[in-house]
Amino acid sequence: MKKLLLSQKNEERHWVGDGFPVRSIFSYNNLAKDISPFLLMDYAGPATFPPNNSEQMRGVGEHPHRGFETVTIVYSGEVEHRDSSGGGGLITPGDVQWMTAASGLVHEEFHGRDFAKRGGKFEMVQLWVNLPRKDKMTKPRYQGLRNETIPTVTLPDGAGTLRVIAGNYQDAKGPALTFSPMNLWDLRLKAGHTVKLTVPAGHTAAAFVLSGQVETTSGEKIGEAELSLFEREGSELVFKVLEDSKILFLGGEPIDEPIVGYGPFVMNSIGEIKQAFIDFQEGRMGQLGAIEGSES
Repeated sequence: MKKLLLSQKNEERHWVGDGFPVRSIFSYNNLAKDISPFLLMDYAGPATFPPNNSEQMRGVGEHPHRGFETVTIVYSGEVEHRDSSGGGGLITPGDVQWMTAASGLVHEEFHGRDFAKRGGKFEMVQLWVNLPRKDKMTKPRYQGLRNETIPTVTLPDGAGTLRVIAGNYQDAKGPALTFSPMNLWDLRLKAGHTVKLTVPAGHTAAAFVLSGQVETTSGEKIGEAELSLFEREGSELVFKVLEDSKILFLGGEPIDEPIVGYGPFVMNSIGEIKQAFIDFQEGRMGQLGAIEGSES
C-alpha cells in the first residue's frame, strides 16, 4: 500500500493573460523529478466570468514552447486553441487537449467564443508533460480528445467513476498517445466509500483534489486544491472519501534525465535552452496568422 510522502497547496492566484486565473500547484523548479514525467500543474478557477460582448477575446496570446507536451483538461467553460503546426480546435467540458510542442511551436489559448458571449463558470487544469531526450525534437502534433472517446470505469460498490484519459485502468485504455508510459485519470468519488486503486509499482503517483475531501490510510486529510504525492513502492492506493470528490490522478514511469527549464522551454541542458530562444527569435517555431474578424 502506497504511503503519503507530502501534500501541498497554493492559495495564491495569478493571471495568465486575461482569461485564466491560475494557482500554480507544482513546476519543473520543485517537484518535477518526484512526479516525472509531469513537469507542471496549473489550476485555473473555479471562477465565474460575465458575458463578454467585445471582439477582444479573453485568454493568452501567441507564445512558444519546446521540449514537452501541454495537456488541458476542461471541467467547466470552453477553450479555443490554435498553433503554428496547424493544430487546434475547441474543447468543452469533459474534453482534453493534448498538444505536443516537441521541437517547437507557438500557440494561443482563448475562451471559446460561445462561452465568452454567455459567460459562466470556468475551471480547467493544465499539465506540462516531459518528453524523453530522444523525443524532444520530434515533430509537433495535436490531439483533441473528445469526452465521448474517453472510457469510463464504474468503481465497485457505487464508489464513483474513473475516466481513463491516458494509460490504462482494468480493461479500459485511454485515447491519448504518449511518448512514455503514464496514467492520467479523472475520478468522481462518492462520500462514505473507501476506494482502492491499483497502480503500477515503481511509477510515480500523485492525486490532485479539485473539490471535496479524502483521507489516506494513515489519517492525513487531503482537501480542495491540494496535491498529494505518494511513494513509488507498492501498487495499491487507498482513499477514504469524506465528501463527494473530484480528483485528478497522475502517475507514470519516471524519465531519469536532467530537467533544465526556463520559461516556456524544458530541455536537458542550458545550451539547448539557449538554442530554443535563438530558434524562436529567428522564427523557426513558426508563426500564427491573424484570424479574420478578430483582434486577438
